Amino acid sequence: MAERNQNPPYKRIATEEAWMPEEILNLYRKEIREKNIGEPGFHSLWGFYSSDNEIALAQNRRIVSLGEQRIADMDAAGIDIAVLALSSPGVQIFDPITAHSLAVRANDELAEGIARHPDRFTGLAAFSPLDEVNAGKELERGVTKLGLKGGILNSHTFGTYLDDERYWGIFETAEALGVPIYLHPNTPSPQMLEPFLSRGLDAAVYGFSCETGLHALRLLVSGLFDRFPKLQIVLGHTGEALPFWLYRIDFMHTRLSRSNRYAGAKPLQRKASEYLRENFYYTSSGVGDPKPIMYVQDVIGADRVMYAMDYPWQYVPEETAVLDNMPVGPDVLKAFYEDNARRVFNIK
Repeated sequence: MAERNQNPPYKRIATEEAWMPEEILNLYRKEIREKNIGEPGFHSLWGFYSSDNEIALAQNRRIVSLGEQRIADMDAAGIDIAVLALSSPGVQIFDPITAHSLAVRANDELAEGIARHPDRFTGLAAFSPLDEVNAGKELERGVTKLGLKGGILNSHTFGTYLDDERYWGIFETAEALGVPIYLHPNTPSPQMLEPFLSRGLDAAVYGFSCETGLHALRLLVSGLFDRFPKLQIVLGHTGEALPFWLYRIDFMHTRLSRSNRYAGAKPLQRKASEYLRENFYYTSSGVGDPKPIMYVQDVIGADRVMYAMDYPWQYVPEETAVLDNMPVGPDVLKAFYEDNARRVFNIK
């Protein structure tokens, strides 16, 4: 069995670690009881995690922690710093006015928790994606006033994807601030959910990756990065499988975009794979196997791949021991655990 390096020449920074304030968790429980919102994916996921089964109780005890519980778990896993973000679906199941007010309070609470443990925590700002007026303003406040390091977007909002240009103000703000947007999974939208749900494939086992990879490709194909060429998006789970499809994405998108087959898929300024290499960063969240991580390091670049555990959704304390022993050079390992995260999230 692999052993963790007890004195590594790097800090281990975990870059996709979920947090949720009690206020939002209680609102989720209320929604599960009352069923006011037509989001079947949410009800499937949080119906389980709002119950009193052993897994849910342990999960929720961890997810609300900004103190002793989380730090003890980090210590047990050998993690030095956690980049915290509002867990999926965040504020995105609420109407824009409610969602904005919840995001403001959540960001304030997260910043207070970070201030209590500045050597262990940093974080990303939540926002209401469909609030065209306030989304960018709250990201800017989170970064410039609260010291947060970017934004968290839990993929679709009521089946709406942000490739629609009316919502691009958030990306314009992120580019201007020089901070990334972490595109985190949500359960599949109502339009695509049923084939996943009936076999229990709607969440992390497969549905998350399909839904979030789709959102990432919609952003790319929309021309978002031609408009905002310095914008950076972070994808977890070794890129939601997209790095494994680079050749086919390039071949097929080039052909169909030149054919005028689809009004919404016009030629871009660069190949699709170039955007995936230059406008995206990737984390290992939920993938404790060195081989796919090393593949992404190879085809994308070791300077664009970061460590993440996906706590508390997938808390595996021995994971860092396995990844400490990845057969890569010491510079690549240090970049994976520390250097890339410090650069991307401006961690001093």
